[in-house]
Amino acid sequence: MPDIEIQLTEQIEAVLEDVRQQQGLATIEQAAEWLAKARIRRTAERMTGKRRAFKLVVPPGKSL
Repeated sequence: MPDIEIQLTEQIEAVLEDVRQQQGLATIEQAAEWLAKARIRRTAERMTGKRRAFKLVVPPGKSL
């Protein structure tokens, strides 16, 4: 997944820090990723009526 760099306000950093602590994550980047995935999960569940798991798809012949 490509890295995306964004500028954060102090307020957003504070929210991400709270999420990081609540979820026991190591970095605020992980907190931002966690929030994004949570939102995608909720949206997918509303659209399909089912919970979906996110799994990394690796093309055949490639490794991580």
